[in-house]
Amino acid sequence: MGNGGKIFRVICAALFGVVAGAASAEMCRDDVAMLRSDAGTARFRVEVADDKAERAQGLMNRETLSMSAGMLFIYPEPQRVGFWMKNTLIPLDMIFLDETGTVKKVHHEAQPLDETPIMGGSGILAVLEINGGLSRKIGISEGWMMRHPAIDQSKAAWTCADSQ
Repeated sequence: MGNGGKIFRVICAALFGVVAGAASAEMCRDDVAMLRSDAGTARFRVEVADDKAERAQGLMNRETLSMSAGMLFIYPEPQRVGFWMKNTLIPLDMIFLDETGTVKKVHHEAQPLDETPIMGGSGILAVLEINGGLSRKIGISEGWMMRHPAIDQSKAAWTCADSQ
């Protein structure tokens, strides 16, 4: 990435509250999803959609989404999931996670109002939706881990008790 990439990550760190050690200071909270890899850590303020009605509504009909915000869809058990953008007015990145909170797939920049199914694969427990293009800018990809209390801590790749 060169120096430009490093500078961009520093800017992202300031914008998203992403600083080394922030993960250890942050307790697991329902309204915060944290992601990390060897490349860094990202923090998002999230709304949780953990029942059928909330998951069906998602981010439909919203005209904006804060750059540090997202929606975290939680399923009762790992399963095959698919999304579409019907009635969704803003481009989104969809981050599909397994029961350990490990990123299995990132769908970049889903287009507003597109009804084409976006499949996350099987064994998906959670999906984090954030602003379109943000995953690439931060570098979020397969293998990143999410920390959130909705992940069964006995299976979590990054538990709430882990200091980093």
